[in-house]
Amino acid sequence: MNERTVRYSPRGRARAINAFLGQFLGHGGARLGLLCLVFFLAVAAVPNILVGPLQTAINATGDFLVPPSGEHLLGTDEVGRDVLNLVVHGARISLTIALLATVISLVVGTTIGMAAGYYGGRVDVWLMRLTDFFFVMPSFVLALVITPVVLEVMGRGGEILGFRPSLLVIIVVIGMTSWAFVARVVRSQTLSLKERTFIDRARVAGSSNFSIMVRHILPNLVPQIAANGALVVAGAIYVETSLSFLGLGDPLQPSWGTLLSLAQRAGAASAGAWWYLGAPGVCVLTVSLSFVLIGNALDDTFNPRRRVIP
Repeated sequence: MNERTVRYSPRGRARAINAFLGQFLGHGGARLGLLCLVFFLAVAAVPNILVGPLQTAINATGDFLVPPSGEHLLGTDEVGRDVLNLVVHGARISLTIALLATVISLVVGTTIGMAAGYYGGRVDVWLMRLTDFFFVMPSFVLALVITPVVLEVMGRGGEILGFRPSLLVIIVVIGMTSWAFVARVVRSQTLSLKERTFIDRARVAGSSNFSIMVRHILPNLVPQIAANGALVVAGAIYVETSLSFLGLGDPLQPSWGTLLSLAQRAGAASAGAWWYLGAPGVCVLTVSLSFVLIGNALDDTFNPRRRVIP
């Protein structure tokens, strides 16, 4: 039984998974990140059960900027809405935007990186010049320029795939402007993988280029994609928060960034309403840090050269 047969046998896969989980969960940052992330995902999954329907100015239950109390654990906003209610409902919007934008980023980055690394030549040159442009230009700046233009063309009314146009535009723009780093990493790995013996055997067996990339190269890229994907999520959360803070979010589907924008407009800082600014701000920082910790732990697990030798 050769090496590749052992690697892909059911028993070999089980041993590999157990070894990976042991190394990954043995990383203190991974445990902390997973704990925080699971908490926020659970909160985002059932907001109506936890805090009831999203409060509006019509069904607000409190007074103007009331500090935290037994009735309102995180106080109220400028129209009397419960801040805890807003933060819990905002978790679903912020996490959904970040995760969907990351999926788009990973798909685009992986596709371009694999194509550039595998085909080489002019394909590699042109795709890498395009990647360089998105790499040197901050994704937030591109998103800030593109988002208002697209919103002006599409309008803000109605819903598309369950999202209002403003949120859908933010998802697509973040995803299409944050893939360059992923493409660079995938290309470098593809350049190494395409010279391996099992790729030569696949070519001799008559496999097409598409089949080789999908069936042989892509599975070997999954660890790097997963590790960098966690870091992309953290960046997507920051970009979404920044865009929403600047007023490009949707107050009818408020994210954490939108809540920060509303708090700033209401003068929460000058009024001493620290809870209004602090609650969504802490959530953004905690979730972003969770993904960074998970991404670093994945990188340490998959990359032996980064492991600390005791």
